[in-house]
Amino acid sequence: MRFGLFIPQGWRLDLVGIDPANQWEVMSSVANRAESAGWDSVWVYDHFHTVPLPTDEATHEAWTLVSALAATTGRVDIGQMCTAMSYRNPMYLAKVAATADLISGGRVQMGIGGGWYEHEWRAYGYGFPSAGERLARLDEGVQIMKQAWETGRATLDGKHYTVNDAICRPQPTAGKLPLWIAGGGEKKTLRIAAQYADYTNFDGTPEGFAHKSSVLRQHCADLGRDFDSIVRSSNYNVMLGATDADVERKLADLETRLAKIVGPDAASGSMGAFRGMPAVGTPDKVAENLRGLEEAGMSYGIFYFPNIAHDREDLELFEQQVVPALR
Repeated sequence: MRFGLFIPQGWRLDLVGIDPANQWEVMSSVANRAESAGWDSVWVYDHFHTVPLPTDEATHEAWTLVSALAATTGRVDIGQMCTAMSYRNPMYLAKVAATADLISGGRVQMGIGGGWYEHEWRAYGYGFPSAGERLARLDEGVQIMKQAWETGRATLDGKHYTVNDAICRPQPTAGKLPLWIAGGGEKKTLRIAAQYADYTNFDGTPEGFAHKSSVLRQHCADLGRDFDSIVRSSNYNVMLGATDADVERKLADLETRLAKIVGPDAASGSMGAFRGMPAVGTPDKVAENLRGLEEAGMSYGIFYFPNIAHDREDLELFEQQVVPALR
């Protein structure tokens, strides 16, 4: 199994209490620590407003961070999980990604999806098209980016995007970028993934992962794509403790911290992303859960630790007791 680490960037209210002037130093230190500790990759989210509710707390922009991390690390891959296609013109995005890849020496991973956070879509003036339109834009945008990276030019007269001999020079280091298509939509997203993706990223629960994998397999069969050529990944929220009681105490502390910012109802609702999830529990239990998912075909986990900007106890437990069981 390969391991990616989400960098705290504010979107999930994980930089609250740290002066904005000092937040880049915190993010950079986490990335450099991940590099020295042997993580395969570091990741950021592509969002503009915080969750579970929009607040005035900082949310740092994804591609600015990708470029900064590219210049300040030397080994780890750097990705976004995931870029929303409609937030940037796809040809412009192809150029941004190629430039960041060159800065990094060929370490950028291109995560891309249709986008979902309606509040920030509307706040930034993007409207909020139907899911069908968002995914049609994803399909056209991926076609443009692949052309741009692989040939240095792109032409497409699409319904949503039109480019005419647009130049992308220099091209990425390897002449292409690893393409991660994120999302579990069964009719369209997973079909787009079957057609174009090097990696997928979807539901990481045992039942959900197995089901989405079977849908992806069928799309691959329909398109003549080798199912095993696509790496399947999932994202996991992590909370560890020596005992179940320790885990519950930490979850309660997180809920209390969030409640001070977004109120008790929103804080309580956000805990569903932790309780009962595969990477929440004692280290032995989490390793067992992840081993079962690996046996089902999940070979790349990307892990989020809600406290690492302030406290790295869970990160250290994970590195010392979970990772060695799965390497």
